[in-house]
Amino acid sequence: MMRRQVLLIKLTSFGDLIHVLPALTDAYLANKECLFDWVIDENFQEVAHWHPAVDRVFTTNHREWRGCLMHLKTYRALKELVHSIRKEKYDFIIDGQGNFKTASLALFTKGLRVGYDRHSVREPIAAIAYQKSFAISRKMHAIERLRRLFAYALEYPLPNTPPNFLINREKFTKPNYDLPAHYFVFVHNASWKTKLWPEEYWKELIQRTTQEGYTILLPWGNEEEKARANRLAISEQVQVLPKLNLSELGYILAQSQGNVCVDTGLSHLSAALNVPSITLYGSTDSGLIGASGFNQIYVRSSLPCAPCNKKKCMYPQTPLSPPCLAELKPQRIFNLLMQR
Repeated sequence: MMRRQVLLIKLTSFGDLIHVLPALTDAYLANKECLFDWVIDENFQEVAHWHPAVDRVFTTNHREWRGCLMHLKTYRALKELVHSIRKEKYDFIIDGQGNFKTASLALFTKGLRVGYDRHSVREPIAAIAYQKSFAISRKMHAIERLRRLFAYALEYPLPNTPPNFLINREKFTKPNYDLPAHYFVFVHNASWKTKLWPEEYWKELIQRTTQEGYTILLPWGNEEEKARANRLAISEQVQVLPKLNLSELGYILAQSQGNVCVDTGLSHLSAALNVPSITLYGSTDSGLIGASGFNQIYVRSSLPCAPCNKKKCMYPQTPLSPPCLAELKPQRIFNLLMQR
């Protein structure tokens, strides 16, 4: 097999980064001599280290790029990143994200720049940066789109197999925390308010589950999420986890008996690890970005406005907002959980 060096540009978000792993696996299994360097957001760089096809990792602080001309520290970081990726002449540069920032970064690289065509890409202006582009329907699941992009770009047959994330669990880190022998993880946090299941529903599900003798672990990523987790800790059988990194959270998810999640990054990781999981969908479309893996149950809203793919609900806020997720009752989720 011909050795190929590929630069992958895929910065965020956590769930989207999990989506790219099956495409890396396809390329790796098609040609073990094909190695990837990955440009990724510094907050999620652990994801890149989990996959055997990844050689080097370049990190960005791209959330600060908007002010890079005004902030010397950010400008220096961007200059250093560009200097690093220009040291290598790549066979291919794959922009797996397809927006203005990633396409702009691709322009500084050395090698054949490839991505989605202007009808398929997330932000059409990005297609100008590509020397070779491919039409891949936006009606496909994100994982399937990425698998096709890699196969077309690197010229290997598209595998007719389920997504294989090939996550090396040995890269996970056992946290300095005494885990229960058996537990569920309830992933209550998400970046959009329209993805959040009502707290009263979580409390009811927790009460029902702990009454059956189960222990519940609650992760969090920021102070707002920590405060919510503390409010949900309604008994001694509910444990609010300490602040953990992604590899520690991966270890905890992988060891769990099952998880209940809203649509957020950890739900995608749980699915990729083939842990029995129930994921709740209201504003977002499980057919396009749903968590993928074996042992998954999607619970979708049946309201006509769902999925709206909006961060702000069109209806007035109430304690049970948003209505699409308020439709998904705790008793239903509990019954599904007990059947796992």
